[in-house]
Amino acid sequence: MTRAEFLTHDALAGLPHGFFTRRGGVSSGAFGALNCSMNGRDNLALVRENRGRAMAGLGLPATALVGLHQVHGPEVIVAEAAWPDDQRPQGDGLVTRTPGLCLGIVTADCGPVLFADASAGVVGACHAGWRGAVLGVLEATVAAMVALGAEAGRIAAVLGPCIHQPSYEVGPDMRAEVLARDAADVRFFAPGVRDDRWQFDLPGYCCARLGALGLARVASLGADTYADEAGFFSYRRATHQGQLPIGHQLSAIAPAARG
Repeated sequence: MTRAEFLTHDALAGLPHGFFTRRGGVSSGAFGALNCSMNGRDNLALVRENRGRAMAGLGLPATALVGLHQVHGPEVIVAEAAWPDDQRPQGDGLVTRTPGLCLGIVTADCGPVLFADASAGVVGACHAGWRGAVLGVLEATVAAMVALGAEAGRIAAVLGPCIHQPSYEVGPDMRAEVLARDAADVRFFAPGVRDDRWQFDLPGYCCARLGALGLARVASLGADTYADEAGFFSYRRATHQGQLPIGHQLSAIAPAARG
């Protein structure tokens, strides 16, 4: 059996975690191969196999994985027990201190962020597209972790594969929404190729928002989903190529097992 491929970061060392690529699954066509989204048009049996392979890669059972119905908002859910895939709560952040659970976020250009306060046994994961980041999902995830016993000064946060500035052209409406919160965030926009368009630095924006929280460490994998077609799904790339619908990659983290 082909193994699910994933990336890790030393800031989260010692915890089961992975930013999965699109390699190592059983889906085909535009969903090929490790599509982990339950919301698309892929065969759900194949998606469940892919999600199970991802968990196996982390040394966990398929039943450990919990996810959300993601809506590009700031809502954060506390996971205390697993729920059925068809009863996923609505939200864009997850936190837990329950051993045996694995928090999963699916993305295809938005920023997946994994968090951990290893000493408190509290982990988090969130889906940070530009809208969710502007609305505060990053800060809300950290706050929910603190409510479970984490301390901001001990939390490590790692941003996984997402769309990067050279690939991310945006229009005036989106720019206006970002700047309405803080005009200083104009620094995350570069002039676009076309008139009245800009290139937005989503990783820089997310890392700056995280950096303002006094966390122990903020890091980014530096992988551009749009630019690496072999490695990652990208909604924007597929839109440009007329290949929708597509799959989504999984990012996941679990608390360390208690001895």
